Amino acid sequence: MKASWNGVVLAQSDDTVLVEGNHYFPEAALDRKYVTFSNHKTSCPWKGQASYYSLLVNGEMNPDAVWYYPDPKPEAEMVRGRVAFWKGVTVGE
Repeated sequence: MKASWNGVVLAQSDDTVLVEGNHYFPEAALDRKYVTFSNHKTSCPWKGQASYYSLLVNGEMNPDAVWYYPDPKPEAEMVRGRVAFWKGVTVGE
């Protein structure tokens, strides 16, 4: 699977976990040169608290476009150490 936005590949991996229609990539697959800080957080009743990264690609910002669960609840352990995308990021093969 590959995640891309604004003409660049942000992450690529054969090892994704599909949860609720979202592919969670290993954190190591994320190209950190496009990642910037976000202090946004949300809460999922069964996965726990999500933290976010923003993307900065070719001078364009995509705020809070990457999320991850630093300390997921036990039933969501499969997403630990993984990131997922939204906000216009294309995920496909």
